[in-house]
Amino acid sequence: MPRTSLPLALLLSAASPALAQQGGDPAAGQRVFNQCRACHTVDAGGRNGVGPNLHGVVGRKAASVEGFRYSNAMKEKGEQGWTWTEENLHPYLRNPKEVVPGTAMAYPGLKNEQQLNDLIAYLKQQSS
Repeated sequence: MPRTSLPLALLLSAASPALAQQGGDPAAGQRVFNQCRACHTVDAGGRNGVGPNLHGVVGRKAASVEGFRYSNAMKEKGEQGWTWTEENLHPYLRNPKEVVPGTAMAYPGLKNEQQLNDLIAYLKQQSS
């Protein structure tokens, strides 16, 4: 490897999560979503479960699924105009209770960076 390539490789490996999100694989994300299926559906017009239906979540205002009973903490996020962008989903899915203290979501978070990127790519695909 030429000497000039090493600093570039180090720089790319330290890239922000937003840049890493671009590499998500929706097919792999669908498999990751199996962890979410106990509480969420992702079908257009699908039912809410323990958690709200996530079809169309990317770009949607927080706490905005009609008929779902959100925690007060999530309602506050929605009232503040918080939107489920890729940039907001990434830290939330990594550690929900850190991003929205008081959330009713029991999931402890997804720590694997590639799985996070894949899941977000899948959710984005289900939102278009």
